[in-house]
Amino acid sequence: MAEDRENATEEPTGKRLSEAHEKGQFAQAAEIQVAIGLLFGYMILNAFLPSASVKMKEFTIAILGHLSEMQVTLESVSGAMMEGFTFIGLLLFPLLIGAMIAAILAGGLQSGFQLTPKVLDMTGEKLNPINGLQRIFSMQSIVRLGIDCGKLLLVGTLVYSSVQGILADPIFYTPVPPMRLGEFIFESSMVLIFRLALVLGGLAILHYLYQKRKTHKDMMMTMQEVKDESKQMQGDPMIKSKMRAMARQLLMKQMMAQVPLADVILTNPTHYAVALKYERGVDVAPVVLAKGKNGFAKKIKQVASESGVPMVENRPVAQALYKFGEVGKAIPPHLYQAIAEILGFVYKTHRYYFHELKSRRLRAQPPQQGPKA
Repeated sequence: MAEDRENATEEPTGKRLSEAHEKGQFAQAAEIQVAIGLLFGYMILNAFLPSASVKMKEFTIAILGHLSEMQVTLESVSGAMMEGFTFIGLLLFPLLIGAMIAAILAGGLQSGFQLTPKVLDMTGEKLNPINGLQRIFSMQSIVRLGIDCGKLLLVGTLVYSSVQGILADPIFYTPVPPMRLGEFIFESSMVLIFRLALVLGGLAILHYLYQKRKTHKDMMMTMQEVKDESKQMQGDPMIKSKMRAMARQLLMKQMMAQVPLADVILTNPTHYAVALKYERGVDVAPVVLAKGKNGFAKKIKQVASESGVPMVENRPVAQALYKFGEVGKAIPPHLYQAIAEILGFVYKTHRYYFHELKSRRLRAQPPQQGPKA
């Protein structure tokens, strides 16, 4: 497997990238979700917490200031608890909505907002405990453990330095008004959250770029893999060749069956043969029933001879019909005059044949089914 990866020098194809994406194999960094979550939390708390604290104060005063007037019953306690839970839920609602948006945005930025349905597939490889142990004790897991330890050290250093700055605030050694305590907690929390968001955001960018480079490298393909995929997409050349041969044989068989119904066979005399038919009231112009070259032209003339179909040698018209005419379609307009003269000649010299041709065509038509009772 390692040797195959060393020979993987080709860029991954769109099909390989698409299949890998469906399996969840794309660049991901867990720090992105944490950083975006902290950033959204910072913005929401900064926007709603001041007004929420005022509402909380008013609610607390309304409850505690009228305790002497409240009758402690099961109904009153239940009502107060329900009112309190509703109030807290309304206060936390913006934060919950922000957390949901942050989670969707963080996942979408990494996945390109595309679904990965195959991630949930319970394949044998995922359920195999041996494979799980190999992933746990692999070199990649050791590297990830080292990175996580580095992140923990960095975040711990940031928190320690922030706490040192907070402890230096005059609130710890001088008298301050009670209102200052709430402001101090709010400001200190906002500063700590903002710093954590910035640091983790920087780590997330670096980790994501590393994962993107690593994922791209893992997706690289060998020349043989590219060839195999191309063969799979386009089909096996041997099978396609056989299918084309079968289609040609079927077309030849169908053309040979139409030769006895032709009005005339135009020949070159040996290299080309083209069978034409024209039925008044049915065809707008003469139609090419069959055409062939060399060996197949010889077969057309043989069947025509056995069926008594008139044959006319006209080299330029036969060559033009073979080149421009299509089986089952009317002749090209620029050959109308030449074909009309040939058909006029044949109709005069082979009247007995066309009398028989009408009944032959009637016999060749499929039987029509009568109306069902």
